[in-house]
Amino acid sequence: MLEIGTLAPEFTLPDQNGENHSLSDYRGRKVVLYFYPKDNTAGCTKQACNFRDLMPQFREKGAVILGVSKDSVASHKRFEEKFGLPFTLLADVGKEVIQAYDVWKEKKNYGKVTMGVVRTTYLIDEEGVIRRAMGNVKAADNPQQVLEAL
Repeated sequence: MLEIGTLAPEFTLPDQNGENHSLSDYRGRKVVLYFYPKDNTAGCTKQACNFRDLMPQFREKGAVILGVSKDSVASHKRFEEKFGLPFTLLADVGKEVIQAYDVWKEKKNYGKVTMGVVRTTYLIDEEGVIRRAMGNVKAADNPQQVLEAL
């Protein structure tokens, strides 16, 4: 995980509509940058839907939510439409941002060791500085924890 108090790495990625977003586009706003393993899986769907349901409170606190996975733009679009997600999903197919934010790790699943995205959330302040880093979070609980941290 990246260290609290350091400048968040800059990036530019396409969203679910194919439009590019850079972290610097959000200067002056709080950013919830959350990394998740895969669209339309049980845990990732719970996490995304809980962020969706808490969206009014995030807006009240002046925060924008950016979800990142290695899924494609088309996969993100289907995920957004299926669950009515009101926030930006970024496609990091090449895993450059996933690696820059140190969330591509060895994982064990049923005794098998693989590489994958470890569910991680970063809170980035208005100046682009990491203020909180939450690693290996529980999908269903993470949105509420993030809201409380804001």
